[in-house]
Amino acid sequence: MTSFRSLVLGTAVAIAALLPMAGTAAAKAYKVGLIASLSGPTASLGQQIERGARLYQQMHKNDLGDDTVELIVRDDTGPAPDVAKRLAQELVVRDHVDFLAGIIFTPNANAIAPIATQAKVPFVIMNAAASATTKASPYIVRVSQTIGQFTQPLAQWASQQPDIRTVYTLVSDYAPGLEAEEAFTTGFKGAGKSVVSSVRVPVQSPDFVPFLQKVKDAKPDALYVFLPGGTQSTALMKAYQSLGLKEAGVRLIGSGEVTVEDELPNMGDAALGVVTGFHYSTAHDSKANADFLKAWQAAYGADSVPTFMAIGGYDGMAAIHGAIAALKGKLTGEAAVEAMRHWSAESPRGPIAIDPDTRDIVQNIYIRRVEKTDGGLRNVEFETFKAVKDPGKAK
Repeated sequence: MTSFRSLVLGTAVAIAALLPMAGTAAAKAYKVGLIASLSGPTASLGQQIERGARLYQQMHKNDLGDDTVELIVRDDTGPAPDVAKRLAQELVVRDHVDFLAGIIFTPNANAIAPIATQAKVPFVIMNAAASATTKASPYIVRVSQTIGQFTQPLAQWASQQPDIRTVYTLVSDYAPGLEAEEAFTTGFKGAGKSVVSSVRVPVQSPDFVPFLQKVKDAKPDALYVFLPGGTQSTALMKAYQSLGLKEAGVRLIGSGEVTVEDELPNMGDAALGVVTGFHYSTAHDSKANADFLKAWQAAYGADSVPTFMAIGGYDGMAAIHGAIAALKGKLTGEAAVEAMRHWSAESPRGPIAIDPDTRDIVQNIYIRRVEKTDGGLRNVEFETFKAVKDPGKAK
């Protein structure tokens, strides 16, 4: 006859077999709501962010053990704050995301900021680059770049060139463009140095020809340009070439978006010699970048080229994974932001870290020149400004 003690022991063993092993936490499923522009003129930019984010997940799928991270992607259609705000609300209320992420345009990021604050959801910005944006919510962490961060080093470099005495600036007419105009004008200084005039162009689908004709007539030594990137960069380069500004002695310099990697093949030799200041180039010489490029082409094709937008998506997911790993299943909005404030990594762009005081990125800024290497055009780095913080936060 089975004793009472044996029966109890057997039952306890059976129950224990159904429970998780002692000391083993149950697997958790996290959700990231990624908002980017995936249709319209800037669709290629949003695609780059999404591909970068998914590539990080693919390359690091086992880093979180049994925990999983689901990416829920939404299209804000371009610079459309109302659309971005609505999508963020839906992701928080209906999809119960643990993180908000993405965003190309600063007005969209600013529209989402109050939602992140009210819902206490960490908001990882993968591009939007106006300096003040991180001040819009204590839940914002930016892993991309700021306008002043790469513009001031370029202005400093330009001011040291004896053949660049006068500069004309051309920027997109929205907050980041105006910030770029101010940052370059402030940084380009010295004896005999001056910004002779400035012009602002529409954010979407501008016709560059009439603006560049004014530049040609002004005869500056150089033209500084800031644009959102994508196909606009190629349109600018073609207008620059067709009007003969290079032959007229007007050098083209600008932010890295002007010679964005995936558009360089469309620009052709018109881009040769253009100097830009930026935080990423596919020509960056490091193992991390070589591994990234190899994985990118394996995932998206040998002819596919990643840009700084892809790096924003990739590093944004790295920061999110880092916070999840650090918190060991005890994730809250406040705790996630605190974890990311102290996060650092070796990115394909070089060493990066989050400034704990501003929740903004600290990174190297490279001065690059478009050269023909390995049969194609690339942004070749020739000078480095190390561990640059956003200068706008000092104001």
